[in-house]
Amino acid sequence: MFRPMVRKKQQITEEACIRILKEQPRGVLSVLGDDDYPYGVPIDHWYCEEDGKLYFHSGKTGHKVDAMKRHDKASFCVYDEGYRREGEWALNISSVIVFGRIRMVEDQEEAINIVRKLSYKYTSDTEYIEKEIQQAGPYTLVFALEIEHMTGKLVNEA
Repeated sequence: MFRPMVRKKQQITEEACIRILKEQPRGVLSVLGDDDYPYGVPIDHWYCEEDGKLYFHSGKTGHKVDAMKRHDKASFCVYDEGYRREGEWALNISSVIVFGRIRMVEDQEEAINIVRKLSYKYTSDTEYIEKEIQQAGPYTLVFALEIEHMTGKLVNEA
């Protein structure tokens, strides 16, 4: 169902893909939007090692939410900052592309627990996190991307 990577020499391991998903702060979630146009949106994420899913949060309404409710398939792309080898101008970037299906987290307690874990990826300020959850929690949608296929590669931009 999913295409194999063409340039297999550039492929990175599943462990490297997961490291990128865990370490990088955001990526681009792509869904099938209005009139079947692709809709990609930059978004924060949290990779859960226990269940192997990516989690996101957003408001409860909007283009992205409407698209996800109409069609549960999505892709998510993340890439690292890259590096340059000494004496070279070209950037070496590792990227990961995930394909899967979106599921809304319906249980409010589970959703708040996920938002808390996602928040700790970005700050260790517990007071701030709890205040935000208290204020915005009722207006927040939490959803998971259940990974069906994941590939990653290292590309030299030369």
